[in-house]
Formats: sequence, structure tokens, C-alpha cells
Amino acid sequence: MKKFIVWVLLSTLWVYAQKVDYLAQKEVQRFINTLVVQHGFERYHLEYLFTQAVFDVETLNRYRGKRRSNTTDGTWIRYKTKLLDETSMDYYQTKKRQYHATLQRASRDFGVPADILVGFLAIESKFGKYTGDYKVWNSLTTLAFYNNRMQNFFYSELKYYLLMCREKNYDPLSVKGSFAGAMGAVQQMPSIMRKFLIDYNGDGKKNPWDIEDAIGSVANFLHQKGWIEGEVIAVPSHFKGVRLGGIQAGYNRSYPLALLKQYGIEPKSNFPYSNAYLLRLYDQKSDEVWLGANNFRILTRYNPSTNYGMAIFKIAQGL
Repeated sequence: MKKFIVWVLLSTLWVYAQKVDYLAQKEVQRFINTLVVQHGFERYHLEYLFTQAVFDVETLNRYRGKRRSNTTDGTWIRYKTKLLDETSMDYYQTKKRQYHATLQRASRDFGVPADILVGFLAIESKFGKYTGDYKVWNSLTTLAFYNNRMQNFFYSELKYYLLMCREKNYDPLSVKGSFAGAMGAVQQMPSIMRKFLIDYNGDGKKNPWDIEDAIGSVANFLHQKGWIEGEVIAVPSHFKGVRLGGIQAGYNRSYPLALLKQYGIEPKSNFPYSNAYLLRLYDQKSDEVWLGANNFRILTRYNPSTNYGMAIFKIAQGL
């Protein structure tokens, strides 16, 4: 019986993570050729890396099937219980005090409130506590060369990952991150890291796992994406219903306030704009409805999720 259990466990591990012959795939060979010709990589080195790649079906399955619409975006209760509980908020306060000088400097340099930056570090890794245990090489090769809804994106990210590793002298086989290949204290994908990561502690290195560099980098990202200093992010609405219906919510489409008023939706506090993004937080018993401005849309440029943007905003409000 014990032998049978061991066999089952080993079989399960083999199914979820196994070596495959990537070099036999035509698309892999085209990928290698492109990097050799256009970016000057050594063919033998790339071929060696692909012989070490481990296929991960568990990661692949996360990206198979249709993506959830940004109109539903899961349940808000999961964010509240995991990220906005009292213990977590106390921890964020401690980290805010610890990195006060860096946060204030980033706020001055980039025009982004320090508390918003705390929200990013809190959500992405709890200030570096959880940066991921997945080998980025295995995740990106799996997602780049096996069919899934974001395959083209991951194909591109794999290229940027190799370029990043060469620039930083990282071993591509050793770097760890999320199951999607995001790395560091603010969980940046390779393309984002190469474009927005900065040296913010003055040591001459751009280190995604360094908290000060991460603070400066996410502030730099928001600034370059169009963050407007001092402007409103979001305000609660006077929605009196239980579930929002008849109008589509989301961070990609704004509505005139006059139209929203016809649905019984009006801002509870000053909202100095004629249009707003309609934000729906799907809680257990009822919807919480907010009105978002341009700065809220900028938050979702980092992660396309209403819940994500609102979690950052509410953490900032609670600090």
C-alpha cells in the first residue's frame, strides 16, 4: 500500500512538472533564431537553457479558458479578508514608518502619494515577504510555447526576460518569481522591469528585490503612465440598490455623471469631473459602488482589475 501511495505521489509530480523536448518544436527554433540574429545571443547557450526547461501544466492551466471579464472581477471579500484586515494594516503602518524617507522622496519626485506606494508594496509582496517560489524560466517557457489565452504576451515576455538576465548578469535558470513570471517586491514582468525599474537607493544597481528601488520604480511607472498629482482617485456613490444592474461597470469605460444619476448613482463627496468610471465591488450581500477618476484608471494599468485598484486605494485611505 505504501509503495502504491508513493507511486501516485510521484506520478502526480511528473504530470505537473516534467521535462519536454522544447528543441524539437519549430516555434522554439524560430524563437532561438530571432534572438541569435536580432540580439546577438549564442545559439548553444539558448539551446542549453531550453534543455533545462521544465513544463508546468499547473501554471498553464491558470491561463486556459476564457478570462474573467473586468465587469465581475471576482469577489471583493477575498481582497478585504486577505489584505485589509487589522493585522495586515498594522504591518503596513510599520513598513510605512520604516521606509518613510524613501516614500516621501518618491512622492516628491514623481507626484504620487506615499500611501498609494505603500498600497502597491503591500499588495504585491507585503514589502518583499512573498515574491514567489516559481522558477521564472519554467513558467515563461511553458506559457510561451503551449496554447493559452495569453500565449503571445508570454512569448514576448520570454524574450524580454532573456534580455533582462543578460543585462543584469542573472542566471535565467535560477531567478524565482510568481507563476506568471513576475519578479521582485512589486512583481514586475520582464518588459515592465526593463522599462520602469530604477536605482533608487543610490548603489548603482537596479534591483527589483530591493524595497527602495521598488518604491521608486512603481512611482516611476505611475508617473509615466499619466498619474496627475493632487487629483481625485475615487469617491463612494449614493447607490441604494443591492446589486448593480442595467449598466456595465469597469475601469475601461467612463460615463457622464448625468447618465449615472438616471441609475440612482451619484457621488457622495466632491467629484470635480463630468465623467466617471463606474466601479463595482461585488461583496457577499450587496454591491459597493464607487466612481473613479483618471488616477484610478492609472492604478489598473499595473494590474487590470477593479478590485486590485480599489484595494490599493483603500489601503492608502486606511494608513
